[in-house]
Amino acid sequence: MPVQKLKQFLDENKVKYVTISHSPAFTAQQIAASAHVSGKDLAKTVMVKVDGHVAMAVLSATHQINFDRLKDAVGAKKVELAGEEEFKQLFPQCEVGAMPPFGNLYEMEVYMDRRLAEDEDIAFNAGSHTELIKMHCADYKHLVKPRVLEFSPH
Repeated sequence: MPVQKLKQFLDENKVKYVTISHSPAFTAQQIAASAHVSGKDLAKTVMVKVDGHVAMAVLSATHQINFDRLKDAVGAKKVELAGEEEFKQLFPQCEVGAMPPFGNLYEMEVYMDRRLAEDEDIAFNAGSHTELIKMHCADYKHLVKPRVLEFSPH
């Protein structure tokens, strides 16, 4: 999804947001530093496989997924990191690793870590390694309807 399509979706839903352009960055911490956004408020999208189905796990850039905790929270038999080859074709207009956390637009489940869900604002990649979108977390949750679970270490 190119950033324009995402912005159109947000505009159609009358959601307020800002775009933040930054120099190319590829890790969540590099992005946060480059865009001058708190790592706590930067949402990273991690592609996972839940019982063989690709899904998005969305959590703060400062946290990591506890796969056992996610598996228990969703009631799955197996949860693992998805390989790039397993998901890159699902996002043909996005740079790999820069998918926005809008699994609802790709007909896939979205799991959001409870800690991130409690933030007032979130920022996330907008399909490229040079642009973020920042918006109210409540608006994000309203549009995406993620399953809010605890799956990062305390």
